[in-house]
Amino acid sequence: MTKRAAVYLRVSTMDQHAETQLHDLRQLAGQRGFEIAETYTDHISGTRAKRPGLDKLMSDARRGKFDVVVVWACDRLARSVRHFLEVLDELNHLGIEFVSFREQLDTGGPLGRAVVVIISVVAELEKSLIVERVKAGMRRAKMEGQRIGRPAREVDIDSLVRDRDQGYSLSRLAKDYGIGETTVRRLLKQAAKTPPKGFAQAGLQLTESKRATSTV
Repeated sequence: MTKRAAVYLRVSTMDQHAETQLHDLRQLAGQRGFEIAETYTDHISGTRAKRPGLDKLMSDARRGKFDVVVVWACDRLARSVRHFLEVLDELNHLGIEFVSFREQLDTGGPLGRAVVVIISVVAELEKSLIVERVKAGMRRAKMEGQRIGRPAREVDIDSLVRDRDQGYSLSRLAKDYGIGETTVRRLLKQAAKTPPKGFAQAGLQLTESKRATSTV
């Protein structure tokens, strides 16, 4: 049975032409016996997350409009290895094959599927190594007495409480003092539990006065 193919083209800048990619992919489709059902094109940098052509392709894939996706090269399809694997995984779950002209990658065969598995393992290993390096760096910084994270912001609690008493909203306070709303709530809660300045001294003097009176 003839397979319906979706051709995806991407060029980085407007002065590049997609015709070169399209010529090679039409030849590939003819050799494989594919019927080109639709062609999707993006004139955009590979690092951009938003791709109208690719978004439309994936939307049509979920509707079952084709059986195989054909690209000129793997780096034309995705902006990163992780993104590439995510696209392949979704296509695989939809029962759609993936063919790359330059890398001669075909997930319809056992070798192509094995290559994808190897790429997935390598990508996961790289991710684990990065996480471990970050953790090791944080442990070393902690042992050296370095502070991890953003420096603590000093907040005038008395001023914060006065502004709150004047009716300022939590979001307004957070914006004015450069802190999060959760921090505002926490500081106001702490302030409510803390006795006002001079209260402890006044209480001590009152206690001493009572003791003197009882002695007399």
